Amino acid sequence: MLNYTIDQNVAIISWAMTSSPMNVLNDESIPEFEAALQRAYADESVKGVIITSAKPEFVAGADLKMILRNNDKEPTEMLNVSSELNRIFRSIETSGKPTVAAMNGTALGGGYEICLACHQRIALNNPKTLIGLVEVTIGLLPGAGGTQRLPRMLGIQAALPLILEGKKVGVQEAKRLGMIDDIADSPEEMMMKARAWIDANPKPLQPWDELDRKTGKIVGKENFNVPGGNVQSSVGAKTFGAGTAMLMEKTKGNYPAPIEIMACVYEGLQVNIDRALVIEARHFVNVATSKVAKNLIQTMFLGLNEANKGISRPKDVAKTDVKKLGILGAGMMGAGIAYVSAQAGIEVVLKDVSVEAAEKGKEYSRTLLQKGVERGKVDPQKVDGLLNLITPTADVQDLQHCDLIIEAVFENRDLKAQVTQEAEPRLVENGVFGSNTSTLPISGLAQASAKPENFIGIHFFSPVDKMGLVEIILGKQTSDYALAVAIDYVRKIRKTPIVVNDSRGFYTSRCFSTYTAEGMELVKEGVNPVLIENGGKNAGMPVGPLAVTDEVALDLVYKISSQGVNDGVVSQDDTSYQMAKQFVELGRLGKKAKAGFYEYPADAPKHLWPGLRDLFPLSVNQPTLDEVKTRLLYRQAIEAVRCFEENVVRTKLDADLGSILGWGFPAYTGGALSFVDFVGIDTFVKTCDRLADTYGERFRPTKKLRELVEISKLTV
Repeated sequence: MLNYTIDQNVAIISWAMTSSPMNVLNDESIPEFEAALQRAYADESVKGVIITSAKPEFVAGADLKMILRNNDKEPTEMLNVSSELNRIFRSIETSGKPTVAAMNGTALGGGYEICLACHQRIALNNPKTLIGLVEVTIGLLPGAGGTQRLPRMLGIQAALPLILEGKKVGVQEAKRLGMIDDIADSPEEMMMKARAWIDANPKPLQPWDELDRKTGKIVGKENFNVPGGNVQSSVGAKTFGAGTAMLMEKTKGNYPAPIEIMACVYEGLQVNIDRALVIEARHFVNVATSKVAKNLIQTMFLGLNEANKGISRPKDVAKTDVKKLGILGAGMMGAGIAYVSAQAGIEVVLKDVSVEAAEKGKEYSRTLLQKGVERGKVDPQKVDGLLNLITPTADVQDLQHCDLIIEAVFENRDLKAQVTQEAEPRLVENGVFGSNTSTLPISGLAQASAKPENFIGIHFFSPVDKMGLVEIILGKQTSDYALAVAIDYVRKIRKTPIVVNDSRGFYTSRCFSTYTAEGMELVKEGVNPVLIENGGKNAGMPVGPLAVTDEVALDLVYKISSQGVNDGVVSQDDTSYQMAKQFVELGRLGKKAKAGFYEYPADAPKHLWPGLRDLFPLSVNQPTLDEVKTRLLYRQAIEAVRCFEENVVRTKLDADLGSILGWGFPAYTGGALSFVDFVGIDTFVKTCDRLADTYGERFRPTKKLRELVEISKLTV
């Protein structure tokens, strides 16, 4: 688990966990780490300690499964976790022996907190190394001294953004910020520098510590001067006053961790380090026992990792590898798919109706790469190589020997059938054809295929280079082999796959449309559009329902709803159909037309169209903000429940990840399906019934939900 050796009177504690893929702080490693430290402290021949790792990374952080195990227990259990770590890490500072963190790789969260407790931090110059306190991204705060040591090292203004944003930085940036003290170009140099520092600093003290002359012990310094100004200084007052207001505006109060971090730093920096660590532990308990932390850990960390490893992939299909990809349609979607595929080293043939149109699609990649170079995120020497992987063409023959072809043409069944029949014969034997449709049922599109078993939906989200989700849709005849190829490809381009069954709108489009549709219902009822938009954002959605409808485009909403009317599944009285039709007839197609629910003046920020009040006069009685939030969230959640019960979405994890990554459902709830557990199933069903009675049957809970409520009453 941990290796302990002595070399030249220096104890070397090397993390080498075998029970976990990465070094983590857990119920096994923490006691062993403390035992190794105590062994070094007790050995009079040991003049110093080096903490390092035998694995490529240093320590990734705390084992989140350990946090989850204690989430539902008494708060004292979680307090013990934080207090134990604080006691152990504090012993590093007060042992009297110089201790160096030899950071040979990534050190995040609790792993970096080990380093902060050391007297010196030396990092190996590895471009893959990431350093930071990332706890806030999973609803936690650093619970082993991070909120107290980093501000004392860097100052309040420099440290707070790193903790509040959970920012991960590379070695060079960490050195510039003061998060580490030195850099080494080789493992040998790193250890040599560590030993040299120990020799030169036999009796080190942390800046926030002092030697108690009466007892001879190291204790926290009272009235420690924080670099750049203490809490009560003008800098501190400005930082905490404005910072708290900005946090509330950003989080809408839905995420407790950032506010707890601010309070933790504010309170802790006014006392010595020992009392500050007690304060931090109490704040850690507040967030670690919250529903939000539980949801974020389960869905956005553990669940996301499972999905990225291909948990939905058929296990009995051998690994596949897409080396040559054909893309039909070089518009925004096709161009984006080409870009992310080339970045993964895949040869791409980008086909459109003309070479000029295809070249325009390739230009999209050139523009993104140039921006990456300007921001220092792309190696300029790799640009030409990446661009050379994309071949623009108008000749279908260039698709010969593709392993996978993805069509990204307009949402028109006849057009999709045409390009399928033209391109499919160019695939390699047993090649797979994918459709990027967002709404048209895959089984219907597969009728144009000569091999419907190798036809599958591969639904990307726009912009492809930024959106991390890909929705894979199984048609009635889609084979496990085709599914395996799709998942292997999605993993290769470093996206997260979810797998759903065929249905109109599939899962993400079907549920997302309820958010925009409910926004339109509210407009129709005369609810103030400002209240509607604020309701969406305060609920935790990225933007309001009217703004996102403009982004999607009202003519697209009209086309989709019209198709539903033609197919007999949507009534002509449907609000989305009627309102989209009305806006299209007015020429207000959305953001692309610079006119929709919003106006988009060239010389000013966008604003809600004043003419909305003429079309839909405001009601005298306006709902509360909470009621608007409730309607918007519950409408999405009940649709997710229906999709799950109808087996459109196959697993709860796919439902939750799809909702968060696909259309921005609030992550603090755990996802659209976990939202039911977040509010409690009994509350959910009662609220749905109230909403259905008041606003319409679209909110009515399902029979199965009612059965689950009765079961829950029996198990209480």
